[in-house]
Amino acid sequence: MEPRFFKIPVSVGDVSLRVAQGHFATRNSHTNYFIDVTEQQSCLREAEAVARQLAQRDLTRNTMVDTILCMDGTRVIGTCLAQQLTQSGYRSINAGGEIYLLRENLSSEGKLIFRDNARFMLEGKNVLLLLASVTTGGTVRKGMRCIQYYKGNVAGVASIYSHVKEVDGVPVVSLFNTNDLPGYASYAPDECPLCRQGQGLDAVVDKFGYAAL
Repeated sequence: MEPRFFKIPVSVGDVSLRVAQGHFATRNSHTNYFIDVTEQQSCLREAEAVARQLAQRDLTRNTMVDTILCMDGTRVIGTCLAQQLTQSGYRSINAGGEIYLLRENLSSEGKLIFRDNARFMLEGKNVLLLLASVTTGGTVRKGMRCIQYYKGNVAGVASIYSHVKEVDGVPVVSLFNTNDLPGYASYAPDECPLCRQGQGLDAVVDKFGYAAL
């Protein structure tokens, strides 16, 4: 059955959140909400709105951003965010500077890797991790390990939605959080109470969207 989507009554500037309630499986967890960020990932107007709001926050605890690692299909948002942070006269320590953009590149084993020609964008650089949503923090940790492997510095983590306030001591700056989604819950797959109650999955979800079951 197709999930029934609705917009939550809270908005951040021009950014609104479209969600569905049910039983959903991600790579790392089962959740009772699916957060649809398709428009923010794909529509320039929506991506610009997200970037404007994120740029107004202290994303990196006053650390200059050299590179944005765009995960969860956030390359458009990342491009808009880099433009916001480097605008001449903008109230940012990055104003007038240069920011590199990288998108995730997965090996056949599902590990984040980068080719030799891209290493200079990570080595010795302050890297901002950008995601669509954070639930368990598993994807964030994968990104952080990758940055550290390539001798970069994790400057911060930003997302549209986050279920957690920090991952391994690094704050997650998000536009929306669990206060905006009453009753939001995330479970390890083998501990999911919805499964134990016999409630079937409504959809399998990943960074590309959902596949209804």
